[in-house]
Amino acid sequence: MSTITLSDHFGYRKLLRFTLPTIAMMIFTSVYSVVDGVFVSNFVGKTPFAAVNLMMPFLFLIGVVGSVLGTGGSALVAKTLGEGDRGKANSIFSMLVVASFVSGVIFGGIGLTFLERIAILLGADASMMDSCVLYGRILLMALPFFILQSMFQGFLVTAERPQLGLVFTVVSGLLNILLDYLLIVVFDMGLRGAAWATFIASAVGGLMPFLFFILPNKSLLHFVRPVFDGKALGRSVTNGMSEFFASISGSILSICYNYQLMKYIGENGVAAYGVIMYVQFIFFGVFFGYAEGTAPIVSYNYGAQNHAELKNVFQRSLKLIAVMGLVLTLLLELTVAPLTKIFVGYDAELYALTCKAFRIYGLSYLLVGFNFYASSFFTALNNGKVSAIISTVRTLVFETAAVFILPALFGVDGIWFAIICAEVLSLALSVAMLKKHKERYRYA
Repeated sequence: MSTITLSDHFGYRKLLRFTLPTIAMMIFTSVYSVVDGVFVSNFVGKTPFAAVNLMMPFLFLIGVVGSVLGTGGSALVAKTLGEGDRGKANSIFSMLVVASFVSGVIFGGIGLTFLERIAILLGADASMMDSCVLYGRILLMALPFFILQSMFQGFLVTAERPQLGLVFTVVSGLLNILLDYLLIVVFDMGLRGAAWATFIASAVGGLMPFLFFILPNKSLLHFVRPVFDGKALGRSVTNGMSEFFASISGSILSICYNYQLMKYIGENGVAAYGVIMYVQFIFFGVFFGYAEGTAPIVSYNYGAQNHAELKNVFQRSLKLIAVMGLVLTLLLELTVAPLTKIFVGYDAELYALTCKAFRIYGLSYLLVGFNFYASSFFTALNNGKVSAIISTVRTLVFETAAVFILPALFGVDGIWFAIICAEVLSLALSVAMLKKHKERYRYA
């Protein structure tokens, strides 16, 4: 089978071939995150499971550096490749790798210093505190590797090696699952075992792609002696700000959901939301993977000023996302019961609550792909401002407001309908932004 390059013309089949490894990579990353939840919920207990769900928004928040530099940086690097300057592209890439690792060390240290206070702010009560601190401490030590792993996902696609990114993710994920079983079930290490399994898997997942890029290879990118480039770093950060604001917004949103659920339902509500989030990682991974997989194509053609191909990829992508949304929504509705049973089948009341919430929440999959793609599309065009507006307003404004307003009007079910309301409003914003900028970038 012929190798696909960023300069190719992309039909539906070639788009799917090029993005499938990235989609699979995102799904598999989500699956092994879900396995953590399954092991903790079934073998450690409901309270530690709830504690993990309370801490995850904070851990994702400070780990977003990898997504910011990976997404924003790969867009800049791909654009530079499209302009024909491969040496500069490699220089920027190498500098961003070092910046990512150093950022992980700094933010991890800050998090460790204030971990107990952070757990209290997130709403941890006395029964959860020890679990929150234990889990958070180990994962914060893994932060530099987690950031590298996240950053390299985007750059492996830009290097025209998405299949290799999938291989690295599969190896890391299988290792995480194996260690979960050994450390939690066989050696009875409880929550500590789950945390160390994630630590080791993240270290392996971050170091494998680093070794690929530092050793001689035939891809578009390789690691060279890093030279600080403040302008390129600033542009990468600015361009990736949508991921930063999305992470902040998502973390704040998760905290708001947990607050409302504790208020209206209690610990069962937080556990149910945790289950939904774990499964959502898998389903949303399809949209994330497609958006990340097509982003270098968009950036390359934007840099090369190939407007015809930019228009082609944009129009085909919208049609593919519509089909994906329909298929995923139907799939979720058919698999709600068995998926929920995997996590909380041991508790009849929690099982019933989670199934009902899932059936409502899952309707959002019809729309969410368009909003993900619109934000990613503008990042790929090196317009981080518009991308950040779409992603931030979607969660921090629309969904956060809905989480507080709808339950006051419609009761508990209003919490689960909040995301549907937010996606409808966000779609209107995405369409408005795409229409406003179509003449500037000539993609429609």
